[in-house]
Amino acid sequence: MFYRGKFVDSGDARETGFKRQRLMDQGSSYYGTPPGPSYMYNAPPPPPPAYSYYPPPFPVVRLRGLPFDCTEAEIVDFFHDLDVVDVLFVHKGGKSTGEAYCVLGYPLQIDFALQRNRETIGRRYVEVFQSRKDEYYKAIANEVYDSQGGSSRRGVPRARSFDESKDLADYTGVLRLRGLPYTASKEDIMEFFKDFVLSESKIHMIANSEGRPTGEAFVEFASAEDSKAAMAKDRMTLKYRYIELFPSSQEELEEAASSGRLLTKSFEGKDMGEPTTVLRMRGLPFSAGKTDIIDFFKNSTLSKDSIYITYNADGRPTGEAFVEFANVDNAKAALVNDRMTLGSRYIELFPASLDELKEATSRGR
Repeated sequence: MFYRGKFVDSGDARETGFKRQRLMDQGSSYYGTPPGPSYMYNAPPPPPPAYSYYPPPFPVVRLRGLPFDCTEAEIVDFFHDLDVVDVLFVHKGGKSTGEAYCVLGYPLQIDFALQRNRETIGRRYVEVFQSRKDEYYKAIANEVYDSQGGSSRRGVPRARSFDESKDLADYTGVLRLRGLPYTASKEDIMEFFKDFVLSESKIHMIANSEGRPTGEAFVEFASAEDSKAAMAKDRMTLKYRYIELFPSSQEELEEAASSGRLLTKSFEGKDMGEPTTVLRMRGLPFSAGKTDIIDFFKNSTLSKDSIYITYNADGRPTGEAFVEFANVDNAKAALVNDRMTLGSRYIELFPASLDELKEATSRGR
């Protein structure tokens, strides 16, 4: 569907589906192979230039961690100042995987799209990766295959289905965990995956720039099959927190290790947020203001000066805020509001430290 800003223009019939078909049917330097010459005689090619030419990359990015009810309009708003040509949601077995491909108008827009990495849609922060044309077209083929209910050639065995091939690409034996309590230890993660054989050396906790836990970890399983089976634990709870699981890779793990983002032993399992007078809110409507937050904590005495709404580099709200209470007891009492609603959104509350609050405000968030 063709969008202008936040408004939908369906009158000119330039829907996303037609755009996608044009990408596949018409030749273009970005979106396809130009038709060959129509004459019989081909002149000999000119001598090669003195310089090397590298064609621009196909302008497509992959998004991961989307809300399962995410719409095209939300993707277009997420990339609000870029030219969105096509949005392809990825499904498996008829269900959303939380992934999508987004084709942009120009290769130069890829870098701008990658700057949206870890920004939020709803209450979920979204990962943005550069992708390739062949991955995008393979995803289209998979969607067409699924929508037709599989191959029409019944009884003809195939060496490997589309889904099986996708599984081989997705599951490499490494999973990434998100949403861990800051007090979680490697022993807690081993207990979470108690049906699998794990050792502490295969669990890697992630730290922020100050060496504190971020609530994320990488776990190396014995095989790709084990990591696939472990995905059954997605959104199960560990210490009252539901944990999100994502297929990862050795490359992502090595990147985290090489950048010094692995948690040191001295911080593992330590409660970095108690006692604290600060709570972090997640899942706020983007339109929420300080008055709305004061009303949310109506049983507490708060002022606007004690509320810090965070913003991203573009000045857009992230859906998070920090609230500083008068004392530790008030902050603990306010945790009864965890998962209560503000507007149409339920809000998650987490104990935070003054250091986390200062870090967020110093970055201009």
